[in-house]
Amino acid sequence: MKKKINLIVKDDYKNLRVDVFISKIESNLSRTRIKNLILDKKLKLNNKIIIDPSKKISNGDTIDLIIPEPKKASLKPYKYKLDIVYEDQDLLVLNKPAGIVIHPGAGNFDNTIVNALINYDKNCLSNIGNEIRPGIVHRIDKNTSGLVVIAKNNQAHEHLSIQFSKHSITRVYQLLIWGKVRPSKGKIETLITRSSKNRQMMMVSNTKGKKAITNYKTLEIFENKNTPTLSLLECKLETGRTHQIRVHMNYLGNSIVGDDKYRKKYKKIKNIDSSLEKNLISLNRQFLHAKTLGFIHPKKNEEMIFNSFLPKELEIILKKTKKYK
Repeated sequence: MKKKINLIVKDDYKNLRVDVFISKIESNLSRTRIKNLILDKKLKLNNKIIIDPSKKISNGDTIDLIIPEPKKASLKPYKYKLDIVYEDQDLLVLNKPAGIVIHPGAGNFDNTIVNALINYDKNCLSNIGNEIRPGIVHRIDKNTSGLVVIAKNNQAHEHLSIQFSKHSITRVYQLLIWGKVRPSKGKIETLITRSSKNRQMMMVSNTKGKKAITNYKTLEIFENKNTPTLSLLECKLETGRTHQIRVHMNYLGNSIVGDDKYRKKYKKIKNIDSSLEKNLISLNRQFLHAKTLGFIHPKKNEEMIFNSFLPKELEIILKKTKKYK
């Protein structure tokens, strides 16, 4: 059943963006959801449809926002064993392996985590997002492994989305990069936008894009005659932009091992241990793992922290590099 919100702007809120104003008044709606509703022509400002979320409001303006009944997803179930770390009536936390995408998109509409969730329990996923993304609050890349949280109802979805938009979610990644970074720990703060040369890639920009903040620290450096110079890093995200860590590492000049988008093909290195080289060449994913995920539970209002181990294919490479330390 659709819902209608009617608001009148008071003097305290004049000159705010309309999406910001609604999110302040309707705290149970995430700003992303409000923005999408506006773009979908569900907002009237003084009885006129507005499709610009950044439209400034004035004292006395009337705002009518329609929240339509969520669409039901028409997705094929995919028989795929999900690695469920935690589950209750509001959410579940998955440990996603590399090689599978989170939700349907161009070129892959059937063999995704969403399709696997439909197979697992089609009646227990939020449906306020895009109809091909039931339950999906956030994503990690196809060839990245690690923890993701799935919303099982709309209240949990909104609550988690607000935490993501406020950047209060704890997200820690482990990664192996080529070379070593100087300084060994720090904060990368840039704008990230879509690449003008390749629409499937992102890039750092000085003038446009969204603010992206990555905190990094070096955990270990591997540097000897039997291995190329490699560094194990930990990155803690303050924002969650598309390909953020991959773009930021490339920006520093230290791309992630196995990243075929942001690094050229592996070049043969002299005197390297042959078994390590074989593992590096055959790695068909980036050495990037979402190790820690923390958030406030939408119903219990308690902090929840989850951790996961590196998957086997990454652990093997790490053990072989440590052997020569």
